[in-house]
Amino acid sequence: MSNLISIKSATLSEDIAQQLTNAIVQGDIPQGSKISEPELAKQYGVSRGPLREAIVKLEGLGLVTRTANVGARVIQLNTQDMLDTFAMREALEGMAARLAASSMPTDEINSLYALLDKHQAHLDANQDEHYVQQGGNDDFHLRIIHASGNGKLIRLLTEELYAVIRMYRRHTADQRSDPRQALREHKAILDAIANHEGDLAELLMRRHISRASKLLEQAMQHAVVTSL
Repeated sequence: MSNLISIKSATLSEDIAQQLTNAIVQGDIPQGSKISEPELAKQYGVSRGPLREAIVKLEGLGLVTRTANVGARVIQLNTQDMLDTFAMREALEGMAARLAASSMPTDEINSLYALLDKHQAHLDANQDEHYVQQGGNDDFHLRIIHASGNGKLIRLLTEELYAVIRMYRRHTADQRSDPRQALREHKAILDAIANHEGDLAELLMRRHISRASKLLEQAMQHAVVTSL
């Protein structure tokens, strides 16, 4: 019976962690805000035990920091952390693209072309509004990461960096221009993967993420200036 209770508790804490992650990434729980366990326990209708387990998971994802005698707070995004994070992302996702070029099945490549068509249709129908809310199976980058087939690489990008990367992407989405450029770059990366050109796929992915990092840096600096 104790094992069943443990499994249920773990499942509940994982569900709460996912909900809290989405709330933080989307800005529903603001940057720098204090995590109130009583309020969240009441909001989600759970006991403090699973909630605390969920908060520990958020710490592992880099979304929450805990300070003695202060408690847990949502991280505050900053330019230097973004640059450090995206430098790691550039190297790791470049490697993922190169590996995917030799291992991605044809049906998955075709599925990714269909996904990019879906993104194109979104831009056409929404006056070029950026598709920042993409996630899971609709996230082009995440699909390529999983197609790399490298378990350690996948864990680093999807468990340790992904939530914070999503948070940066969401935070500055409204200040970035020309989402069609990002779509063109995605198509070029996928063409290289489809043609089994690993070196080219890595180069294009690294350029794509480097460009995104520069745009994010400009957007974050602009946000600081306008808030003064």
